Amino acid sequence: QVQLVESGGGLVQPGGSLRLSCAASGFTFSLYRMRWYRQAPGKERELVATISNDGGSTDYTDSVKARFSISRDNPKNTVYLQMNSLKPEDTAVYFCSARMSISGSLVGNDYWGQGTQVTVSS
Repeated sequence: QVQLVESGGGLVQPGGSLRLSCAASGFTFSLYRMRWYRQAPGKERELVATISNDGGSTDYTDSVKARFSISRDNPKNTVYLQMNSLKPEDTAVYFCSARMSISGSLVGNDYWGQGTQVTVSS
């Protein structure tokens, strides 16, 4: 059974840092492209960061570039999102997703975690 379990969210002051984790099980993690999304109240879900199967390629939405860093540990079946210099507008529920990628071609559907709340407030 496929599972993605996010953790590491919480309340942090502006300028602070958090590290989110997403633990995967039930599939061959190294064959999957991983992404972090977020959804703020009343807004659509937004793609935040993407990492390739082997971790060699990453991409970020403009609003988080130079502040957030996505990484993965394939032997541990875990993807991370290091978030620095957090701003109130980063407040959202953060979700990880997985989709199989073979030779650069996406296969099948996305798997999703249940999300973890990040609140940036003084």
